[in-house]
Parts: sequence; structure tokens; C-alpha cells
Amino acid sequence: MEFSEKLQELRRANGLTQEQLAASLFVSRTAVSKWEQGKGYPGIDTLKKIAALFSVTVDELLSSEGLLSLAEEDGNQKRRHLIDLTFGLLDVSTAILLFLPFFAEKTESVIKEVSLLGLTTTSPYVTAIYFVLLAALVLLGIFTLALQNLENTFWVKFKSLASIILSLVFILALVLGLQPYAAVFLILFLIIKVFILLKK
Repeated sequence: MEFSEKLQELRRANGLTQEQLAASLFVSRTAVSKWEQGKGYPGIDTLKKIAALFSVTVDELLSSEGLLSLAEEDGNQKRRHLIDLTFGLLDVSTAILLFLPFFAEKTESVIKEVSLLGLTTTSPYVTAIYFVLLAALVLLGIFTLALQNLENTFWVKFKSLASIILSLVFILALVLGLQPYAAVFLILFLIIKVFILLKK
């Protein structure tokens, strides 16, 4: 008997609705419905709660095939969390461009190093573009860190791609604006992101 059938049988035998089971496990009713339809497995911690709730062992809940699927799904989820954590922290870390002197500013015959906040001789439009791209990257990083558990398919598929595209656009803007140090800084972050995705 598959996990989905066992879960339905145990829930009904104990007179629980999907909503009641979801409330006792601190998950959504949709999650319980998904498990009962055979469209996935709960995490290991939730699986232990189900076993304790119905006074059965985890082995009784899962077949050997179910255990393999659960282990694989758990591994994939941990990898996604690691990628999200790395991408989010790197994107948020780009905010240090506001404070560290990675930008070159020519005054008279001297080129001095300034932060993005100290950039005054560059065109206001160019500076505004830098600020907008930096804000977009930092906000994406914050959302990536905050929404690690969001299962929305669009968000899961495109947050890493959005981070890479924003980084590339920002690098291009910095190169065109003759800001090589800031561009190299972002290129290093981009290399880390691409390496992590390729390792996945």
C-alpha cells in the first residue's frame, strides 16, 4: 500500500478531516490533499509527527520506494535552500557598494575612489541607473531569503535566473560607465552563482 493510501486510511480511521489533520500537523489542507493524491511526501519532521499522531512507525507509513523518494525529495529541498541562501546573501551583500570605495571619480587631474553614495561627478542619470539596479538586486535577495519555503512554480523557477540577469545588466551598466572595480566585484559574485548552479 502506498503512503497516500495509508495516510487516507489512517486519517479516516481516526475520524479526522483533511483540515483537522493539517491543523494538528501545522501544515495547509492543500499539503495534506497533495500527499493523499500521491503528489509528494511530507518532510521528515512532518512524517515523524504523522507517525506519532497515528501511533505507527515511519517504516509502516512508507514503502521502500517511498523512503527513496522521500530521501531524494529531502535532498533536493536542502539543495534548493542552500542555493536560495547563497543567492540571497550575495544579492543583499551588493548593498556594500553604497559604502565601499569601488567607484572611480575624476576630479581635475586626480582619479579618486568613492562609494556609490559619494559619486558626484558622474551623470545623474547614470548614477540613478546604478541605484535602481542595486536596489532591485538587494530587494530580490531579501525576497529570496524571506520566501525560501514558497512553493510557487514561477518563483522557484525564475528567482535564480532573475538574479543572474540583474547581475549581468548591472555589470554591463558598470562597464559602460567605466567603473571596472565595481564591475569586477559583481563579476566575482556572478561566478559564485553560476558555479553553484552548475554544481547543482
